[in-house]
Amino acid sequence: MKKVLFIVTVLWVFAAYAQTETEKDSITKLEEVVIQATRIKKTDPFTQTNLTKTQIEERNLGQDVPILLNYLPNTVTTSDAGAGVGYTGIRVRGSDATRVNVTINGIALNDSESHGVYWVDLPDFASSTQSMQLQRGVGTSTNGSGAFGASLNLLTDGYAEKPGVTLQNSFGSFGTHKHNLQFQSGKLAKHFYFDGRISAINSDGYVDRATSDLKSYYLSGAFRDQNTLIKLLAFGGHEKTYQAWWGVDGETLKTNRTFNYAGAIYNDDWSEIIGYYDNQVDDYTQNHYQLHWNQHISAKWDWTAALHYTKGEGFYEEYIQGGSMAKYGLNPVTVDGETLDYTDLVRQKWLDNDYYGTTFSLKYTGDHEYNMVFGGAYSVYDGDHFGKVIWSRYAADFEKDHQYYFDNGLKKDFNLFVKTNFAIVEDFKGFVDLQVRNVNYKTKDFLVNDVNKNWLFFNPKVGLTYQMDDANQLYTSYARANREPIRDDFEYATIEPQPEKLDDYELGWRYQKEDVFIQLNAYYMYYKDQLVLTGARNETGDYIRTNSGKSHRIGLEAEGEVPFMDKFIWRPNFAVSTNKNIDFYNESNDTFSNTDISFSPDLIIGNALAYKPVENIQLSLLTKFIGTQYMTNTEDATLKLDAYSTTDFQFQWGKSAFIGLKEVKISALVNNIFDAKYVSNGYLYDGTPYYFPQAGTNFLIGIDLSF
Repeated sequence: MKKVLFIVTVLWVFAAYAQTETEKDSITKLEEVVIQATRIKKTDPFTQTNLTKTQIEERNLGQDVPILLNYLPNTVTTSDAGAGVGYTGIRVRGSDATRVNVTINGIALNDSESHGVYWVDLPDFASSTQSMQLQRGVGTSTNGSGAFGASLNLLTDGYAEKPGVTLQNSFGSFGTHKHNLQFQSGKLAKHFYFDGRISAINSDGYVDRATSDLKSYYLSGAFRDQNTLIKLLAFGGHEKTYQAWWGVDGETLKTNRTFNYAGAIYNDDWSEIIGYYDNQVDDYTQNHYQLHWNQHISAKWDWTAALHYTKGEGFYEEYIQGGSMAKYGLNPVTVDGETLDYTDLVRQKWLDNDYYGTTFSLKYTGDHEYNMVFGGAYSVYDGDHFGKVIWSRYAADFEKDHQYYFDNGLKKDFNLFVKTNFAIVEDFKGFVDLQVRNVNYKTKDFLVNDVNKNWLFFNPKVGLTYQMDDANQLYTSYARANREPIRDDFEYATIEPQPEKLDDYELGWRYQKEDVFIQLNAYYMYYKDQLVLTGARNETGDYIRTNSGKSHRIGLEAEGEVPFMDKFIWRPNFAVSTNKNIDFYNESNDTFSNTDISFSPDLIIGNALAYKPVENIQLSLLTKFIGTQYMTNTEDATLKLDAYSTTDFQFQWGKSAFIGLKEVKISALVNNIFDAKYVSNGYLYDGTPYYFPQAGTNFLIGIDLSF
């Protein structure tokens, strides 16, 4: 600790005597250094889409982050409750959410054991987000689990120079409403800034009983001078949602799209539902704490360091009808002379975890467009998993909150990387990114044979950018990624899961001139031992995966932004791809075959047309088409999700200095205006397919008042 304090003191003193640039230039560098280690520039040789705060706010009326990203290229989003509030998911290039590496200010958000991102734990986080960058493919080195479909980087709000308060309220279908209060202190005592947000979102959901009761907060304090930016952040949320992760079978879907099996209580012969358990809920709290120090040392040197800690705790509760007493560690009981081995009971499955660590980077900016970033991260995840029986109809010597299992997962993750951009010759720029990552994962009392694995991965990336002229740019890149199996892979696999490997080749063209932007890219992603979705789910709704040998994804993506006729802006995108398991082993018939990868449509089209009749009004029409998807890797025609298309309408009006207010905004969003009856997701359970129907025509209306 003394050594760390000494190094920090030396750097601080050095920085104090190295102020060689103007304050404006230094502040700009400080803002850039926050994201330099995880983001790429528009000129880097990787495929990317960037969203500004204005673009995020256009649809931010209470729905989760994945739903806000629905119209980005080659993305598919889904909602368990059917209306975008509660548990939601995103797939990019056919890769599920466990393969989308997500960071907030460079800190990994993906759960260390499942690799999943549960946006329901951070409701309304988009309201505290300054910008987002989605890198499709492997992208550059980042912290946390490796990206196998995409990387999504979120940067939280910056500091406002002037004080202000904003009230946001929205209301809509299915009893959905969002309320938040945001504040900014402005500059205090020349160097200090404070801002924050509290939010509440409630929805009944499209699916029966798929209610959501969500609360969240965001607090930030910052110190800034000419060369230093220190930010302390605290944010988190509490979610209580009625379970909606079981979907509906095909026959019921035809007659009752909103039916929800969760919590169903049957009569004695299991022939009829006689009621529902009221508290069949998921109840979880997650709090995040981050400390960031960004230092502009000199004209050529900048560094950033961060400490972070995340605390998660919660459970899901279920009514179990006819549960085995032996399974739950309960003793049989004799009633009227009959020994009972089964009982109705209520159980809770708990998670109690701590995630903490540090990230750091040092940037050198040299002459002739040369720069280099050296960085890394170290993190520890310590998670307890345990179950309780809180009620039982029959049991001998039963004690409330009887614990029937307990296990622990401990994961340590360390990585170092170096990235460099350099001019090769005039108009040609090179990019090299080398990362070494070491992962150690141990379990205790998890399986008959506990997991104790150590993986060492080397992930190189190289690229080349050619600036043809002021408007046209060509780029190409190669990136290698390696990823470790997750907890569920060990629990449900019939053979020990292996790490998966990916080689990603990208070739693209960008055109940017004034307000016109066009990007066209081709990709080839070659996998070895890819952990593909089998189509089955475990009891918490997470997908079960298996290694598939060799597989690949080949595709062509395009996106653009084209203004025309002064009042219109056209934002189209499309993705055409083929996604194949080259030698997939089908356990059911003991054969190898060349099959489509599950949940990987070969055609995805997005289109947005915005019209501004006058300065303060914008009308938008947004359309999304998703091609056919298989739910398993066997190309079974009876296990498909049909292609679908949806269209949304959006209205926005805003006015500054209006009736004593700084600004007022009114937004309206009508989703699925043609009332399409579609299914966005599904899974297979005991040979039966289950589906997640999405809402028909529904709306949200919001008003923002800034003081």
